[in-house]
Amino acid sequence: MNKEDLSFKVRQSTEINVNECYQCGKCTAGCPVAEHMDLRPSIIMRMLQSGDAVAEEEILRSLSIWLCVTCETCYSRCPMELDIPKIMDYLRVRSYNEGKVHRDARDIVTFHKSFLNTVESNGRLHEMGLILDYKMHSGNLFQDVMLAPEMFSKGKLSVFPERIKDLKGLSRLFKGQTKNNKS
Repeated sequence: MNKEDLSFKVRQSTEINVNECYQCGKCTAGCPVAEHMDLRPSIIMRMLQSGDAVAEEEILRSLSIWLCVTCETCYSRCPMELDIPKIMDYLRVRSYNEGKVHRDARDIVTFHKSFLNTVESNGRLHEMGLILDYKMHSGNLFQDVMLAPEMFSKGKLSVFPERIKDLKGLSRLFKGQTKNNKS
């Protein structure tokens, strides 16, 4: 295994050896979003095994790594117990840090950032903050706007966030995570 290969870097970061995959296809067969992916999970695993630089570039620029919902169906079905969602997380971080995010994944990335922003601010999810942050950064201002009144009436949206007590500790966690994601 070449130290320049993406598969080596995946193993180094996640402790998962993609070469243990023997291409049974159970990951793809069970994946609830496989039909929407440009590269199915088993194909990504095979491309990683190949060590081909062009294939690795295609993986990092794929929409598939952003569509993975980390439901762990693939992981539970894998006879080799390979944690594909963990691999997908690593690939997303690499794709983002290298500026290779698929153009159709922009709203997904914006949602991820908005989610993390509200957790970083409050220590927990604040749905209204998430919605406002996402709407402002995505430009999808009126998408789902008709759902808000019903959600308010059912108590699903709170105007004011609940905050955890140790926001300083949380801040240290986020600073450490930011530093770790640059690798």
